[in-house]
Amino acid sequence: MGGGTAAEPPAWMAAAARRWLENAGATAEDAPERAFNALPLSGVLVSLAERGRALCSLRVPPQLTDAEGNWHTGAIAAAADDVCAAAIMSAEGIIKVSVHYDISYFTPAKLHEEVEMDGRVVEQKGRMTAVTVEIRKKESGELVAIGRQWMTTSRPKGSQSKI
Repeated sequence: MGGGTAAEPPAWMAAAARRWLENAGATAEDAPERAFNALPLSGVLVSLAERGRALCSLRVPPQLTDAEGNWHTGAIAAAADDVCAAAIMSAEGIIKVSVHYDISYFTPAKLHEEVEMDGRVVEQKGRMTAVTVEIRKKESGELVAIGRQWMTTSRPKGSQSKI
């Protein structure tokens, strides 16, 4: 994360990021109020959530494929966004929202293929955090997509909504 010697984030942040990712991947039947968020991470397995990094894998489910059996690009983008948010949560203890998002697709992942998503915090500037995610086919290591984002808090930590 950026330059300098930042203090180690408290352990509860990594635990919260892991729980958030695992809960995001709960099936819509288990949590109907989170159906939209559950879909892109359906069946996710979290390998690591610590110090600005979230690493997880999933098998591409049938409901997230296109007519050719490829993992749908919109589902890839949504899953990548969630992994980036978890990487930030593991370092900062909060979920941030995207203000700039760029994703490049390289090769399709197919139905039932296992993919690995590795999100990492790159830099922090005030309320803004830069984060990247690499998505690879787990068996071959072939690059599926790379996402780059700037994320921010919607309001300063501790402030109350006026709505």
